[in-house]
Amino acid sequence: MQKLIYIIYVRLYPVIAALVSPLSNKAKLWLTGRRNIFENISNALAKDGSQKLWMHCASLSEFEQGRPLLKKLKSNYPDKKIVLTFFSSSGYEAKKNTKVADYVFYIPMDTPVNAKTFLDITQPSVAFFIQDGYWYFYLKELNQRKIPVFLVAGIFFPNSTFLKWYGSIHRELLGYFSKIFVQTKQSQELLLKAHVENVMVTGDTRFDRVLEIAAEWKPIPEIENFISNAKTIVAGSTWIDDDEVLDHYANTHPGLKFIIVPQDISKARLEECKALYKHAVLYSDYVRLIEENKLIDENINTLIIDNVGMLKFLYRYATICFIGGGFGNDGIHNMLEAVVYNKPVVFGPAYENFPAANELIEKGGAFDVEDAIELEAQLDELFGDENLYSGACKTTGDFVKQHEGATTSIFNCLQKIIA
Repeated sequence: MQKLIYIIYVRLYPVIAALVSPLSNKAKLWLTGRRNIFENISNALAKDGSQKLWMHCASLSEFEQGRPLLKKLKSNYPDKKIVLTFFSSSGYEAKKNTKVADYVFYIPMDTPVNAKTFLDITQPSVAFFIQDGYWYFYLKELNQRKIPVFLVAGIFFPNSTFLKWYGSIHRELLGYFSKIFVQTKQSQELLLKAHVENVMVTGDTRFDRVLEIAAEWKPIPEIENFISNAKTIVAGSTWIDDDEVLDHYANTHPGLKFIIVPQDISKARLEECKALYKHAVLYSDYVRLIEENKLIDENINTLIIDNVGMLKFLYRYATICFIGGGFGNDGIHNMLEAVVYNKPVVFGPAYENFPAANELIEKGGAFDVEDAIELEAQLDELFGDENLYSGACKTTGDFVKQHEGATTSIFNCLQKIIA
């Protein structure tokens, strides 16, 4: 029954995407990117007889998680070509020209015929799925062809589907992996409980990635001009629920500076932010005013970032970081991009399935709040208590360094297989 439901889901997904595509640019890109997909892949690989390593990432977030391993594979095996696939249009569009892969494609939908055709064309010698890449027919076909396949940075919880009575198809999928590299000891214990023994605790490769990003940091003059010497809150990957919790603090603290980075930068979403933050300007408008040597309203204390890609560098300018997503259903976004700069982080209550958040709360580097009142009290305490603040900064900085090395652990296990 589970397999039938999965097949129906796979068949219906393109239909639903087609129906919503007139209203959704992401859906439109998802559809157009898959037109003539096998012809495009065949043409791209036609004259390349090199051995291929295949990595699949569902979206941009998984790519960032897999990127450190991609870089290590590329530098250590220059004679092999890397094929990178995405399911989401946001991931593909953002990284279709990335230098860490030789070929970047959308992954065809997961059907028996598609899985066989894709593997016939690409002929990977090894495959990697990042965090939650559970594609039934692809994994089954890889297993039947005896192609080693690895799950990287897997994370499992007591409420995970594979532990449920209806999770038989998920347990079957886990058995197809040659090795499952997991982030936490709890994940390993849960898998062993379900009689999945091909598992190893290596940690989260995102720690290695954020250390790479921090090492690449360069000053942003416009941001430094805006901040001057003021204490600053950088709010990253926010949704409207997050902004509705933070806006009162921004509107009533003119001496502080706020940098708001919405997760979605559509026109409608930016208008929402401008309506909530009463003393705000869009980043693009701010830069234009500087270039034209025009005066900027002295009451402006909030900068709304209306581009993609700056956030991972903006956190360094923060006194305190607010991580978006904690007041929604999906949970907080990547807080490691903030703590790598030795910054305390604050977020909403939806963080239960994020091990790093739980650990940092216990150690005093992260702080969870339930609503706007608790947020304001927590921010006031951090700004007002130097011992609390400096202790949180040290805790977050040490935390990242203590967890680096997952990429090296995984790579060391792969060397005998890939060589």
